[in-house]
Amino acid sequence: MDATPFVRLPEGASSGTPSRDLGELRIGPAVFRWGARTYVMGILNVTPDSFSGDGLLAGNGDTPSEGAQGGTAPRAALAIARRMAAEGADLLDVGGESTRPGHRPVTAAEERARVVPVIAALREALPDMPLSVDTTKADVAAAALDAGAHLVNDIWGVAADPTMLALAAERGVPVVLMHNRAEARYRNLVAEVIADLEAALERAEAAGVSRDAILVDPGIGFGKTPEQNLVLLRELASLRVLRRPILLGTSRKSTIGRVLDLPPGERLEGTLATTALGVAAGVDMVRVHDVAANVRTARMADALVREVQRLTVGPG
Repeated sequence: MDATPFVRLPEGASSGTPSRDLGELRIGPAVFRWGARTYVMGILNVTPDSFSGDGLLAGNGDTPSEGAQGGTAPRAALAIARRMAAEGADLLDVGGESTRPGHRPVTAAEERARVVPVIAALREALPDMPLSVDTTKADVAAAALDAGAHLVNDIWGVAADPTMLALAAERGVPVVLMHNRAEARYRNLVAEVIADLEAALERAEAAGVSRDAILVDPGIGFGKTPEQNLVLLRELASLRVLRRPILLGTSRKSTIGRVLDLPPGERLEGTLATTALGVAAGVDMVRVHDVAANVRTARMADALVREVQRLTVGPG
Protein backbone atom coordinates (compact mmCIF):
# COMPACT_ATOMS: atom_id res chain seq x y z
CA MET A 1 0.00 0.00 0.00
CA ASP A 2 1.32 3.43 -0.95
CA ALA A 3 1.76 5.46 2.22
CA THR A 4 2.68 8.67 0.37
CA PRO A 5 -0.04 11.32 0.96
CA PHE A 6 -1.85 12.44 -2.18
CA VAL A 7 -2.94 16.07 -2.12
CA ARG A 8 -5.22 17.75 -4.64
CA LEU A 9 -5.34 21.47 -5.29
CA PRO A 10 -8.47 23.17 -3.98
CA GLU A 11 -10.87 24.03 -6.78
CA GLY A 12 -9.82 27.24 -8.51
CA ALA A 13 -6.47 27.42 -6.73
CA SER A 14 -3.22 28.24 -8.51
CA SER A 15 -0.41 25.71 -8.41
CA GLY A 16 1.80 28.32 -6.76
CA THR A 17 4.68 27.54 -9.12
CA PRO A 18 6.11 30.24 -11.40
CA SER A 19 4.89 30.17 -14.99
CA ARG A 20 6.89 31.41 -17.96
CA ASP A 21 3.71 32.42 -19.77
CA LEU A 22 3.07 36.03 -18.78
CA GLY A 23 0.82 36.82 -21.70
CA GLU A 24 1.12 40.16 -23.47
CA LEU A 25 0.77 43.85 -22.73
CA ARG A 26 -0.11 46.77 -24.96
CA ILE A 27 2.12 49.78 -24.33
CA GLY A 28 0.82 52.61 -26.48
CA PRO A 29 0.97 51.62 -30.15
CA ALA A 30 2.78 48.29 -29.62
CA VAL A 31 1.98 44.89 -28.12
CA PHE A 32 4.72 43.24 -26.05
CA ARG A 33 4.49 39.44 -26.00
CA TRP A 34 6.43 38.37 -22.93
CA GLY A 35 8.68 35.40 -23.51
CA ALA A 36 8.80 35.76 -27.29
CA ARG A 37 12.04 37.76 -27.14
CA THR A 38 13.93 40.30 -25.07
CA TYR A 39 12.81 43.89 -25.65
CA VAL A 40 15.16 46.88 -25.63
CA MET A 41 14.33 50.24 -24.00
CA GLY A 42 16.47 53.17 -25.15
CA ILE A 43 17.43 55.84 -22.61
CA LEU A 44 16.92 59.55 -23.30
CA ASN A 45 18.21 61.67 -20.42
CA VAL A 46 17.00 65.28 -20.67
CA THR A 47 19.34 66.41 -17.90
CA PRO A 48 22.59 68.34 -17.47
CA ASP A 49 24.06 65.88 -14.94
CA SER A 50 23.46 62.28 -16.04
CA PHE A 51 26.01 59.91 -14.46
CA SER A 52 26.78 58.42 -17.88
CA GLY A 53 27.53 61.76 -19.54
CA ASP A 54 24.67 61.42 -22.03
CA GLY A 55 22.40 64.14 -20.62
CA LEU A 56 20.97 66.24 -23.44
CA LEU A 57 21.30 69.44 -21.41
CA ALA A 58 24.93 68.85 -20.46
CA GLY A 59 27.10 71.81 -21.22
CA ASN A 60 24.42 74.13 -22.58
CA GLY A 61 22.15 74.71 -19.59
CA ASP A 62 19.15 74.54 -21.88
CA THR A 63 15.95 74.15 -19.90
CA PRO A 64 13.01 74.94 -22.20
CA SER A 65 10.17 76.95 -20.77
CA GLU A 66 7.26 74.77 -19.68
CA GLY A 67 5.19 73.65 -22.65
CA ALA A 68 7.64 75.11 -25.15
CA GLN A 69 8.35 73.16 -28.30
CA GLY A 70 11.56 74.97 -29.07
CA GLY A 71 15.00 74.67 -27.47
CA THR A 72 17.82 72.31 -28.29
CA ALA A 73 16.63 69.45 -26.09
CA PRO A 74 13.66 68.35 -28.27
CA ARG A 75 15.77 68.59 -31.42
CA ALA A 76 18.66 66.66 -29.91
CA ALA A 77 16.30 64.08 -28.39
CA LEU A 78 14.55 63.55 -31.71
CA ALA A 79 17.85 62.94 -33.51
CA ILE A 80 18.87 60.36 -30.91
CA ALA A 81 15.40 58.80 -30.90
CA ARG A 82 15.42 58.35 -34.67
CA ARG A 83 18.80 56.64 -34.44
CA MET A 84 17.65 54.38 -31.61
CA ALA A 85 14.52 53.45 -33.55
CA ALA A 86 16.62 52.56 -36.58
CA GLU A 87 18.89 50.46 -34.36
CA GLY A 88 15.94 48.40 -33.12
CA ALA A 89 14.74 50.04 -29.89
CA ASP A 90 11.30 48.78 -28.88
CA LEU A 91 10.46 51.77 -26.67
CA LEU A 92 12.12 54.95 -25.40
CA ASP A 93 12.41 56.13 -21.79
CA VAL A 94 12.56 59.90 -21.22
CA GLY A 95 13.82 61.25 -17.90
CA GLY A 96 14.26 64.81 -16.68
CA GLU A 97 16.02 64.32 -13.33
CA SER A 98 19.34 62.61 -12.76
CA THR A 99 19.36 59.71 -10.30
CA ARG A 100 23.12 59.54 -9.82
CA PRO A 101 24.50 59.85 -6.27
CA GLY A 102 24.73 63.50 -5.24
CA HIS A 103 22.49 64.72 -8.03
CA ARG A 104 20.75 68.08 -7.72
CA PRO A 105 17.03 67.59 -7.05
CA VAL A 106 14.78 69.49 -9.43
CA THR A 107 11.31 70.88 -8.89
CA ALA A 108 8.30 69.37 -10.60
CA ALA A 109 7.98 72.50 -12.75
CA GLU A 110 11.58 72.24 -13.92
CA GLU A 111 11.26 68.52 -14.62
CA ARG A 112 8.06 69.08 -16.60
CA ALA A 113 9.79 71.80 -18.61
CA ARG A 114 12.49 69.31 -19.55
CA VAL A 115 10.47 66.23 -20.44
CA VAL A 116 7.12 67.46 -21.77
CA PRO A 117 8.45 69.21 -24.92
CA VAL A 118 10.66 66.20 -25.68
CA ILE A 119 7.84 63.68 -25.28
CA ALA A 120 5.50 65.83 -27.39
CA ALA A 121 8.12 66.07 -30.15
CA LEU A 122 8.80 62.32 -30.08
CA ARG A 123 5.10 61.48 -30.10
CA GLU A 124 4.55 63.61 -33.19
CA ALA A 125 7.63 62.43 -35.09
CA LEU A 126 7.56 58.74 -34.08
CA PRO A 127 3.89 57.83 -33.60
CA ASP A 128 4.62 54.08 -33.69
CA MET A 129 7.22 54.22 -30.89
CA PRO A 130 6.02 53.52 -27.33
CA LEU A 131 7.23 56.18 -24.91
CA SER A 132 7.97 55.91 -21.20
CA VAL A 133 8.48 58.69 -18.68
CA ASP A 134 11.09 58.11 -15.98
CA THR A 135 9.91 60.09 -12.95
CA THR A 136 9.01 59.82 -9.27
CA LYS A 137 6.58 62.77 -9.38
CA ALA A 138 2.93 62.08 -10.16
CA ASP A 139 2.27 65.55 -11.56
CA VAL A 140 5.24 65.19 -13.94
CA ALA A 141 3.96 61.78 -14.98
CA ALA A 142 0.48 63.23 -15.59
CA ALA A 143 1.88 65.99 -17.81
CA ALA A 144 4.03 63.46 -19.68
CA LEU A 145 1.01 61.22 -20.28
CA ASP A 146 -0.91 64.24 -21.57
CA ALA A 147 1.98 64.93 -23.96
CA GLY A 148 1.94 61.39 -25.33
CA ALA A 149 3.79 59.03 -22.98
CA HIS A 150 2.39 55.51 -22.63
CA LEU A 151 4.14 54.07 -19.56
CA VAL A 152 5.37 55.35 -16.18
CA ASN A 153 8.79 54.19 -14.97
CA ASP A 154 9.13 54.91 -11.22
CA ILE A 155 12.52 54.35 -9.56
CA TRP A 156 10.76 54.47 -6.18
CA GLY A 157 8.18 51.90 -7.18
CA VAL A 158 8.40 50.18 -3.80
CA ALA A 159 7.56 53.39 -1.89
CA ALA A 160 4.29 53.61 -0.03
CA ASP A 161 3.13 56.87 -1.71
CA PRO A 162 -0.07 55.91 -3.55
CA THR A 163 -0.25 59.02 -5.76
CA MET A 164 1.62 57.56 -8.74
CA LEU A 165 -0.34 54.32 -8.52
CA ALA A 166 -3.63 56.19 -8.40
CA LEU A 167 -2.60 58.10 -11.53
CA ALA A 168 -1.65 54.91 -13.38
CA ALA A 169 -4.95 53.32 -12.41
CA GLU A 170 -6.95 56.38 -13.46
CA ARG A 171 -5.21 56.64 -16.83
CA GLY A 172 -5.08 52.89 -17.42
CA VAL A 173 -1.36 52.91 -18.25
CA PRO A 174 1.32 50.33 -17.44
CA VAL A 175 3.94 51.00 -14.78
CA VAL A 176 7.45 49.85 -13.95
CA LEU A 177 7.94 49.33 -10.22
CA MET A 178 11.63 49.48 -9.39
CA HIS A 179 13.23 48.27 -6.17
CA ASN A 180 15.02 50.93 -4.16
CA ARG A 181 16.06 51.64 -0.58
CA ALA A 182 17.42 54.71 1.13
CA GLU A 183 20.20 52.58 2.67
CA ALA A 184 21.79 49.30 1.62
CA ARG A 185 20.72 47.41 4.74
CA TYR A 186 19.65 43.79 4.23
CA ARG A 187 19.64 40.53 6.16
CA ASN A 188 18.80 38.46 3.09
CA LEU A 189 19.28 40.55 -0.05
CA VAL A 190 17.45 38.54 -2.71
CA ALA A 191 14.59 37.49 -0.45
CA GLU A 192 14.03 41.07 0.71
CA VAL A 193 14.13 42.50 -2.83
CA ILE A 194 11.50 39.96 -3.86
CA ALA A 195 9.41 40.68 -0.77
CA ASP A 196 9.60 44.45 -1.32
CA LEU A 197 8.55 44.06 -4.95
CA GLU A 198 5.68 41.73 -4.05
CA ALA A 199 4.45 44.28 -1.50
CA ALA A 200 4.65 46.97 -4.20
CA LEU A 201 2.66 44.77 -6.58
CA GLU A 202 -0.03 44.31 -3.94
CA ARG A 203 -0.21 48.07 -3.29
CA ALA A 204 -0.52 48.72 -7.00
CA GLU A 205 -3.35 46.22 -7.34
CA ALA A 206 -5.09 47.72 -4.32
CA ALA A 207 -4.85 51.13 -6.02
CA GLY A 208 -6.58 49.76 -9.09
CA VAL A 209 -3.62 48.94 -11.36
CA SER A 210 -4.02 45.62 -13.13
CA ARG A 211 -1.25 43.17 -12.21
CA ASP A 212 -0.94 42.39 -15.92
CA ALA A 213 0.05 46.04 -16.51
CA ILE A 214 3.05 45.98 -14.15
CA LEU A 215 6.73 45.33 -14.85
CA VAL A 216 9.28 44.91 -12.06
CA ASP A 217 12.87 46.13 -11.94
CA PRO A 218 15.38 44.81 -9.36
CA GLY A 219 16.96 48.27 -9.14
CA ILE A 220 20.60 47.53 -9.88
CA GLY A 221 22.61 50.40 -8.43
CA PHE A 222 19.81 51.73 -6.23
CA GLY A 223 20.07 51.19 -2.48
CA LYS A 224 22.65 48.43 -2.95
CA THR A 225 26.42 48.17 -2.70
CA PRO A 226 28.43 47.01 -5.73
CA GLU A 227 28.81 43.61 -4.09
CA GLN A 228 25.06 43.39 -3.52
CA ASN A 229 24.43 44.38 -7.13
CA LEU A 230 26.60 41.51 -8.32
CA VAL A 231 24.79 39.04 -6.07
CA LEU A 232 21.43 40.24 -7.33
CA LEU A 233 22.58 39.94 -10.94
CA ARG A 234 23.66 36.36 -10.30
CA GLU A 235 20.26 35.59 -8.77
CA LEU A 236 18.06 37.39 -11.31
CA ALA A 237 16.16 34.21 -12.15
CA SER A 238 14.77 34.25 -8.61
CA LEU A 239 12.63 37.28 -9.51
CA ARG A 240 10.57 35.14 -11.86
CA VAL A 241 8.65 33.96 -8.80
CA LEU A 242 6.85 37.33 -8.98
CA ARG A 243 5.35 36.25 -12.31
CA ARG A 244 5.76 39.68 -13.83
CA PRO A 245 7.97 40.83 -16.72
CA ILE A 246 11.43 41.84 -15.50
CA LEU A 247 13.12 45.05 -16.66
CA LEU A 248 16.90 45.09 -16.16
CA GLY A 249 18.83 48.37 -16.08
CA THR A 250 22.60 47.97 -15.81
CA SER A 251 23.77 50.17 -18.67
CA ARG A 252 27.09 51.92 -17.88
CA LYS A 253 26.43 51.65 -14.13
CA SER A 254 29.06 52.12 -11.45
CA THR A 255 29.19 48.44 -10.48
CA ILE A 256 30.49 47.70 -13.98
CA GLY A 257 32.95 50.55 -13.55
CA ARG A 258 34.13 49.11 -10.23
CA VAL A 259 34.67 45.64 -11.69
CA LEU A 260 36.45 46.83 -14.83
CA ASP A 261 37.97 50.07 -13.45
CA LEU A 262 36.53 52.05 -16.35
CA PRO A 263 34.65 55.36 -16.73
CA PRO A 264 31.00 55.39 -17.92
CA GLY A 265 31.86 55.87 -21.59
CA GLU A 266 33.96 52.69 -21.64
CA ARG A 267 31.51 50.29 -20.00
CA LEU A 268 29.82 48.92 -23.12
CA GLU A 269 31.34 45.43 -22.98
CA GLY A 270 30.46 45.11 -19.30
CA THR A 271 26.91 46.19 -20.06
CA LEU A 272 26.63 43.63 -22.86
CA ALA A 273 27.78 40.88 -20.51
CA THR A 274 24.96 41.73 -18.10
CA THR A 275 22.47 41.88 -20.98
CA ALA A 276 23.43 38.39 -22.20
CA LEU A 277 23.38 36.88 -18.72
CA GLY A 278 20.14 38.72 -17.94
CA VAL A 279 18.49 37.15 -20.98
CA ALA A 280 19.71 33.74 -19.83
CA ALA A 281 18.12 34.42 -16.42
CA GLY A 282 14.78 35.25 -18.02
CA VAL A 283 14.59 39.05 -18.08
CA ASP A 284 12.08 40.46 -20.54
CA MET A 285 13.47 43.93 -21.24
CA VAL A 286 16.79 45.76 -20.90
CA ARG A 287 17.11 49.52 -20.45
CA VAL A 288 20.24 50.76 -22.25
CA HIS A 289 22.14 53.73 -23.65
CA ASP A 290 23.80 51.83 -26.52
CA VAL A 291 20.87 50.38 -28.43
CA ALA A 292 22.48 48.74 -31.48
CA ALA A 293 25.01 46.65 -29.55
CA ASN A 294 22.47 45.59 -26.95
CA VAL A 295 19.88 44.64 -29.59
CA ARG A 296 22.44 42.36 -31.24
CA THR A 297 23.47 40.86 -27.93
CA ALA A 298 19.88 40.26 -26.88
CA ARG A 299 18.99 38.65 -30.19
CA MET A 300 21.95 36.28 -30.00
CA ALA A 301 21.19 35.41 -26.39
CA ASP A 302 17.52 34.88 -27.26
CA ALA A 303 18.53 32.44 -30.00
CA LEU A 304 20.47 30.45 -27.42
CA VAL A 305 18.04 30.37 -24.51
CA ARG A 306 14.52 30.87 -25.88
CA GLU A 307 12.42 28.68 -28.10
CA VAL A 308 13.18 30.11 -31.52
CA GLN A 309 10.41 29.52 -34.04
CA ARG A 310 12.35 30.57 -37.11
CA LEU A 311 16.07 31.05 -37.33
CA THR A 312 17.98 31.71 -40.52
CA VAL A 313 21.69 31.01 -40.14
CA GLY A 314 24.00 32.44 -42.76
CA PRO A 315 27.41 31.16 -43.83
CA GLY A 316 29.88 30.66 -40.97
